[in-house]
Amino acid sequence: MLPYPNIDPVALDLGFLQIHWYGLMYLVGIGGAWFLASRRLNAFDPTWSKEKLSDLVFWVAMGVIVGGRLGYVLFYDLPAYIANPLLILEVWKGGMSFHGGLIGVMLATLWFARRNGKSFFELMDFIAPLVPIGLGAGRIGNFINAELWGKVSDVPWAMVFPTGGPLPRHPSQLYQFALEGVALFVILWIYSRKPRPTMAVSGLFAVCYGIFRFIVEFVRVPDAQLGYLAWGWLTMGQVLCVPMVLAGLGLMVYAYKRQPVAEVVR
Repeated sequence: MLPYPNIDPVALDLGFLQIHWYGLMYLVGIGGAWFLASRRLNAFDPTWSKEKLSDLVFWVAMGVIVGGRLGYVLFYDLPAYIANPLLILEVWKGGMSFHGGLIGVMLATLWFARRNGKSFFELMDFIAPLVPIGLGAGRIGNFINAELWGKVSDVPWAMVFPTGGPLPRHPSQLYQFALEGVALFVILWIYSRKPRPTMAVSGLFAVCYGIFRFIVEFVRVPDAQLGYLAWGWLTMGQVLCVPMVLAGLGLMVYAYKRQPVAEVVR
């Protein structure tokens, strides 16, 4: 069993203001995405300025935060937030939905694309390889918050979380960091280095994320207010990932049928 590091969720306490690690992880994700996007900006569109890229990153970040929070409220704990709507503002306590954040990103991208003469999927293909940076950072934030831990386990790397009772558990946040953060980033970054048909990168993102998340859900404890939805193992996360994987496969098949690799020119 590995000892849980028990890091204070508050990174800096100024008395009148507390800065949480969870919030700092979002800054890491946004800053990392901007840095890597700036390195590929010329290949994406040499006419775009760094200022326009900053605008894109800002609106996508807003989509992540607003969509992620509202997605959690709608998908995971709607009755609690109806009873006390002010809880929606307490984002430093966690409670963000990836699938809600994805919807927020898609809406922000659609709006930005229309204002800047790009197609929706052109921008989504550009953004997709950057998303795992934020996903990985967010999972580290979950780990520091000691939330979203896994099932009780006797694996050598199991940990006793301060909020998870006396028994050691799978550090499922670290599994998700490794898969949704590191592995997904490597796959998409390498795949997108060469010209691909429009929609293909977005499709690969949806397929890989959906599969990775579906797998980890088998060892992650579902939200207490929902539990398992069916058969003693199906979670809300898995339900939301199934259409995501199917849509991603559909996008990739359509992309390559519409524009074979030999015809791709960037």
